[in-house]
Amino acid sequence: MTTFLELFLNGVSLGSVYALIALGFVVIFRATEVVNFAHASLLLAGGYVTASLHEELGFWPALGVGIAAAAVVGAAVEFFVMRRYRGHDHSVLAIVTIGVDILLTTELTRRLGTDVLTMGDPWGDAVLTVGGISIAHTRIAAFVAAALLITGFLLVFRYTSWGVAMRAAAESSETAALMGVRLGRVSLGAWAVAGGLAAVAALFLCVFPTPGLERATSLAALKAFPAAILGGLDSTTGALVGGLVVGVTESLATGYQSELAFMGRGLGDLAPYLVMTAILLLRPSGLFGTKELARV
Repeated sequence: MTTFLELFLNGVSLGSVYALIALGFVVIFRATEVVNFAHASLLLAGGYVTASLHEELGFWPALGVGIAAAAVVGAAVEFFVMRRYRGHDHSVLAIVTIGVDILLTTELTRRLGTDVLTMGDPWGDAVLTVGGISIAHTRIAAFVAAALLITGFLLVFRYTSWGVAMRAAAESSETAALMGVRLGRVSLGAWAVAGGLAAVAALFLCVFPTPGLERATSLAALKAFPAAILGGLDSTTGALVGGLVVGVTESLATGYQSELAFMGRGLGDLAPYLVMTAILLLRPSGLFGTKELARV
């Protein structure tokens, strides 16, 4: 039972980080109806800036610069690339984001090379043990930070003019434009917010127990993608629930790998996709996704 609780708590913490990444997918999708496959490069960009500057600036200033840099990169992608393709089919725009991701990731991995960069975080490898259950301080910090950021975003999304504009654009972009909503600003803000959230997620994916930022760090965005899909790409609540489901599933599958050896190695990496597939077979729009009806 102790092992299960420890794995579960670590899974909740990891899932909260995945929820931050999934929320970035959802924010952009709600604002533009485009699936952003460049999210992995935003995550890597924010993490790279933080890791590169922490020795010179200190951890907290470097983190702030990393978040700002990822937000600027996201906004720049929207303004200089995505806005030029406005009006094209959404599948074309999704392919464009793949091209953007390839360009950004290639440049960032070239800079990283084979290095593994530390983040300079203040938690180190400290571990809290209560009742035989051990959890790293970084996991606790990840959960608290994600909870605060997600709560703050939901409040902004619900009560500010930008949030109202985004919800209006998600319902009907044409109607929103006719009512005076500036869709360009909504889209630009969505990409910037997604980039900032990805930078925070990058931090907690690169601290203890992982060695640091490396070339494969961007692959974490692929693990968060099932969270956004199974929760519903147009649902902010779904991003939170989906992230927790994926995190707990991955943690439990990895922790009980020896008992599940008959299913092969690497089950922890595969389990989120299996859960996503099972849920989509029952609810094709995701747990909280909006069902669309069309008369033909």
